[in-house]
Amino acid sequence: MLKRIDTKDLTLGMYLHEFCGSWMDHPFWRVKFLLKDPADLARIHATAIRECWIDTSKGLDVAVGTAPISQEQFVPQIDTDFGQPENLSIANVTIAPRPPPPSARNLAPTDMHTELRQAAAICNKSKDAVVSMFSEARMGRAVDADGAQNLVAEISDSVTRNPGALISLARLKTADDYTFMHSVAVCALMVALARQLNLDDEQTRLAGMAGLLHDMGKAAIPLAILNKPGKLTDHEFEVIRSHPVEGYHMLREGGNLPEAVLDACLHHHEKIDGSGYPDKLSGDAISEIARMAAICDVYDAVTSDRPYKRGWDPAGSLQRMAEWTKDHFDSRLFHAFVKSIGIYPVGSLVRLASGHVGVVIEQSPAALTTPIVKVFFSTKSGLRIGPEVINLSAPDCHDKIVARENPDQWRFPDLNELWSGFSERQW
Repeated sequence: MLKRIDTKDLTLGMYLHEFCGSWMDHPFWRVKFLLKDPADLARIHATAIRECWIDTSKGLDVAVGTAPISQEQFVPQIDTDFGQPENLSIANVTIAPRPPPPSARNLAPTDMHTELRQAAAICNKSKDAVVSMFSEARMGRAVDADGAQNLVAEISDSVTRNPGALISLARLKTADDYTFMHSVAVCALMVALARQLNLDDEQTRLAGMAGLLHDMGKAAIPLAILNKPGKLTDHEFEVIRSHPVEGYHMLREGGNLPEAVLDACLHHHEKIDGSGYPDKLSGDAISEIARMAAICDVYDAVTSDRPYKRGWDPAGSLQRMAEWTKDHFDSRLFHAFVKSIGIYPVGSLVRLASGHVGVVIEQSPAALTTPIVKVFFSTKSGLRIGPEVINLSAPDCHDKIVARENPDQWRFPDLNELWSGFSERQW
């Protein structure tokens, strides 16, 4: 039986089913677990969470004489409160379309399917361009600023037409082309974040350029270390950590790039609490563009397959990053970042109240919790069903997301094809 109780009544041996509050308000990645560590109990009591659900069939019940708050049917919580200063849940706020910058006013919005085709061509072209840039840098030649600017413009145009397409497609990089496609992905993420922050056209261009060039220092890292599939030695790790400084010097010596781009390259691994590198800057000592780059860099890194690990799913990655916000990221910028890609980014596997499992294929302008989902599996029958696209924000839609699902547990072999329309590496 599920019971809603006050967290002060929690005891060791209870099975925690879900917290009643924002997942930004508690320090746990897992949401269902047996409470057996006194340290975990102390951490719960130290949070702002005041109520939770316990499952008495899997753990201890409340003490005799302690009345639960509720024993009503449990409705899974869709956690959307990102602690905005105005105390509003961003998921329930209609996201009005922002006017595009002057250079983008002739770019008509496109549907996801159409833009994915254009994004695939841009990704392939961009990867070749970044490969060339890295090769030139290894030979000591300056970055072609005009060429990079043209590349940023193409990526920016795609993001303006449909933010989810190129950002999501760039996530499907292979381990072999990670370094190059990572630059493309971070560029697109930076542009989307800049748009969300209502930065002007010049600032948005700088943000995109910073994303594209933030990792140029990796051109100075020996490939044997950069592409090593196993654990790095302490020495190798220090070599990797040299890439921000190496990149800064490379770009500065070219003499034709804005200082903001150089700063993002040098400081995208700094953390709000001062534990980052290379200069251990903290708080406002880190420029806004570097703080933006830190968020975009980490998101793409953790959602991408690497030589030594599989990428995390998009929605789960945001949840984990939210837990790091206090120490690692600027919370205001992180909230804006979530708005720019959605609580359930394209490619997220979700379960609906109807029992269907589906993959998010596009965001909805109505609210962050009602994306467009392609359902293809029934948990009631345990069988695949014919794919069906459901707009959760439609007035006649009564279904809703009740949980995100871990793709590694389901192992659907065609998950990426379901949302992108492309077979593995087709694009």
